Amino acid sequence: MHDNNPIEMIAGVPVLAAPIEIDTAVAEQLRAVLLEAASCGHTTVVVDMTGTLFCDSSGLSVLIRAHKRALEEGGELRLVIPPGGAVSRIFTLTSLYRFIPRFASLGEALLQSPAAPVVPSGPGRSSEFASAARPLDGVDGEVSAGG
Repeated sequence: MHDNNPIEMIAGVPVLAAPIEIDTAVAEQLRAVLLEAASCGHTTVVVDMTGTLFCDSSGLSVLIRAHKRALEEGGELRLVIPPGGAVSRIFTLTSLYRFIPRFASLGEALLQSPAAPVVPSGPGRSSEFASAARPLDGVDGEVSAGG
């Protein structure tokens, strides 16, 4: 993250301009900035990934966890990801677009109505999200180290 205050308030919504690459080197900084926005009482945060060319699994994990936390607080994480780029393909291939709202432009993300409070519970789509947001350390009972 490039400066001391990477969050800009636009129409009352915190907007974070994501770096050009989100990898293990910057994922922790991204997590900290998203936590800071949440700690200021903002349940909905927009991450503008317009200039992001690469996002690895550590970045995806940060975004998933931030969205899950926002949902639990009655908000959501909104991603601005222009169609056709590498980051858009990553979200399509991983099906994360089904869980985290993505928009083609910042204007669209800001115009979206506030999220209805959604708390993942029970079987179905919400439990799929919950399992996608957890580390895969023996979640299904069939995957285990050394056995």
